[in-house]
Amino acid sequence: MKEISLTITGMRHYYGNGIIHVGDILRCKKEPDNEYDEDAIQVLLPVYGKIGYIANSPYTVAKGTLSAGRAYDQVKKKFYVRVLYICTNQIICRVEEGRKEDLENRIIRQLRVLDNTEF
Repeated sequence: MKEISLTITGMRHYYGNGIIHVGDILRCKKEPDNEYDEDAIQVLLPVYGKIGYIANSPYTVAKGTLSAGRAYDQVKKKFYVRVLYICTNQIICRVEEGRKEDLENRIIRQLRVLDNTEF
């Protein structure tokens, strides 16, 4: 599959970007019943829940990344992204391929480090 880069935005409405680190894996899920955007894709993290959305406005989509609308038909209903860069109001990421179990295990390890419970 061709590499797909996306922008995550809206974190300030939830937990901010302080819980996210470069290299982290995040869950994404299409939200077709969203009343504001039929192409909405939410970004989730276990324990926290929704932490933002894939950007879908020309004002929030970072240059070189796809909007949620352009990526919508290229991704599964549920997929994962890896954080590449963290900016003040945006996170740049790419769609991550791999086994669901491996990606979920990576997320669990991230949360343990965040909670300082790693070895």
